[in-house]
Amino acid sequence: MNRRALAAITTVVVVAIVVVAVVVYSRGPTHGSVQIASQSPVVGKAQEGKTAPQFEVATTAGYFDLSKTHKPVFLEVFATWCPHCQRETAIIDRLYAEYHNRVDFVAVSGSDTAMDGTSASSELDVLTWIRQFHVKYPVAYDPILNVANLYLQGGFPTIAIIGTNKKIRYLDDGEIAYGELDSALRSALR
Repeated sequence: MNRRALAAITTVVVVAIVVVAVVVYSRGPTHGSVQIASQSPVVGKAQEGKTAPQFEVATTAGYFDLSKTHKPVFLEVFATWCPHCQRETAIIDRLYAEYHNRVDFVAVSGSDTAMDGTSASSELDVLTWIRQFHVKYPVAYDPILNVANLYLQGGFPTIAIIGTNKKIRYLDDGEIAYGELDSALRSALR
């Protein structure tokens, strides 16, 4: 093969790689169901005012079974890759410090995508997220996304506050201010 033919083949290959890269980049992340940092197509059956769907998970603080608790429950469904979830950890840590004796806290992973936005979620990914964002409250890794399928409201994080009567007292998604969550917890404790 002469130099001219080699140069032509090299040029064709480089152009093809650039075209593929542009197409992949323009489509954004394609692993799992990631669309943008706070959105997910899943909308669980949980509804404010209705009975909370039952779930059980193994957390960093032990086994949690919604049917066996006699306290209100603060539930967060999060994604490690979600910047809103990452920022919300400081607010939930503050609430946990104030209410952990009167409210059961549990955060459950709700995405099959890891913190890097491309690889698959794993227990190690969740543990890394806990360390990186100084999470103090109990966290569970849910590889089959059972809790997300029950509670997620279309965005991360989704937060539910469940009363002692097992009715959902509060349900919302996205970054939520401390004052709003504090008020919802106070209401659940009445």
